[in-house]
Amino acid sequence: MESENEHDFDTTLGTFGHPRYEIIPTGDVHDGAEQVMAYFTESRTAFPDQRNELIAMHHADDAVIVEFTLKGTHLGPLRGFEPTGREFSCRMIAVFEFEGEGIVCERVYFDAATILAQLTS
Repeated sequence: MESENEHDFDTTLGTFGHPRYEIIPTGDVHDGAEQVMAYFTESRTAFPDQRNELIAMHHADDAVIVEFTLKGTHLGPLRGFEPTGREFSCRMIAVFEFEGEGIVCERVYFDAATILAQLTS
């Protein structure tokens, strides 16, 4: 997560046995290094200061569940929405699934309406 804050996406991808992000509220699935990198490019174009702040980590047999706050400022276009210049802050949960030492999926849960309300009001 820290490498994402630093926009060091090569390091981020290196933590995966197989890069895969599932964004549950939008239904988006980014499978493979190329798609995950495209997701990073899209999200950081819209929110160049996007960052996460760790709240807590919970361990399971084959996963780590992370509670965090995601923050950012809408400074670039995103899926047809022009930048508003507004900031958002949203509490989220990510489930990092593992096979052996590598992450094979990051599944992210959040309330999209929380972010939308902050960006449009």
